[in-house]
Order: sequence, then C-alpha cells, then structure tokens
Amino acid sequence: MCYYKAVMVRIINKNNVPLVANFAYMLMKTQELFTYMADWNNPNIDSCVYVLWHENQFALHGLPNRKNISILISNSLDGEIIARVVEKWGFKTSRGSAQRKGAVTATLQMISRLKDGESVAIMVDGPRGPYHKVKHGAIVLAKEAGVPIVPVHWVSFDPTFCHLPSWDKMTSPIGPCRLLNMYGDPIYLDNKTDEQVAQEIKQSLDYLKSHEKEFYNKAKELKLWSKKK
Repeated sequence: MCYYKAVMVRIINKNNVPLVANFAYMLMKTQELFTYMADWNNPNIDSCVYVLWHENQFALHGLPNRKNISILISNSLDGEIIARVVEKWGFKTSRGSAQRKGAVTATLQMISRLKDGESVAIMVDGPRGPYHKVKHGAIVLAKEAGVPIVPVHWVSFDPTFCHLPSWDKMTSPIGPCRLLNMYGDPIYLDNKTDEQVAQEIKQSLDYLKSHEKEFYNKAKELKLWSKKK
C-alpha cells in the first residue's frame, strides 16, 4: 500500500495537475459521444440540493442546466483535478469539506447560490465514506437556504456500465451506453430533525436502487433514448 501511494504521488503532483485534468476531461468528452442519457421523474425544481451516493457521482452528467449547478469538491490535490474537469464540463464548483480548510467559505458560498435560485449537488457519503451513510452537510445547506433536497440515482443494464474496484464501488459507462437518471420525490425539511431528513434521503436512494430495473424497462418501452443528450 505504501508503495502504491508513493507511485501515485509521483504520477499526480501539483506540477502536472493541468496535464492530468486535461487528459481526464478529454476521456470524459470522448465517452460523452457514446453516452445516451434519459430522465425518470425529474421534478425540474429551479433551486434544490441534489444528493447522490458517491458511487453515482458521474450521474452529474445528466443533471439539467449545468451552468446553474455548483458541485462541492474538496481542497485536496485530487479535488483540484476534479474541479478543473467539472468546470470545463460546464458546472460551477465550491471548494472545501467537513474535514478540511475552506469548509465555512464553501458552505456560505453554496447557501448564497441556492438563495439566488441556483442548485447544488453533493455526494452525501463522500469523499471517503462510510459507504452509503448519509452525512448532514446537504441537510444543513437545504435548511439554511430554504430549498428542498432531490435524491438522484442512475443505472444502465448495458454491459458497458461498469462498477469500478474502489471503496465506493463507483459506476461509469465505458463505451456506448444508455443511462437513466432517476429522481426521488423532493424532500422538504420543515419541522424535521436532521436525523429524520437523513433517513428520508437514504430511504429514497434505496428505493430508487431497488426499483431501477423496473424504471429502466419502462424507459425502454417509452423509447426515452431515441435522442442523444
């Protein structure tokens, strides 16, 4: 493990961040040519907090109106690469995390953007887990800004939809792939405790996961992939 980390440090360092970010972006743009997105039950709310499991972070690709969505990204070196890629992809970013410097600044920035009618997307069990355990950052933002939370899950049953060998079991298309972004019903926070909301988020994401095959088959029947997004 120590050897692996040492190799990664040599490969990715502050001097080659632009090169790595540009390479990652080129890979994603190439994949985009072969990616077909469709929506299921999108509530189309102007301002909300989208919540996803860390494994489904690439579902961001299917969110509408990218220029009005901010993604929370850590201040780490890996985060710098991710931030550059998602900004090239058309999203806004806010830098910080619960464990790192910049958390207060990022939180205030995102609350301000939500109050201005924009949206935010957060991986609620990121950036390092525990796996599928809802953290409360998204709940704090939604309460402070007075906006609902919208759970998002994605899936494909094409063989090109892969589960990568990472702690979060990250999912990603590799090659031509029909993907379905599924949305849970908006979660409103009035008179609810953080724990109650966290439970609702998990239940909604679990529901989408347990019904993904049903929704995917209905999307096929409706020919929702007749147009490439």
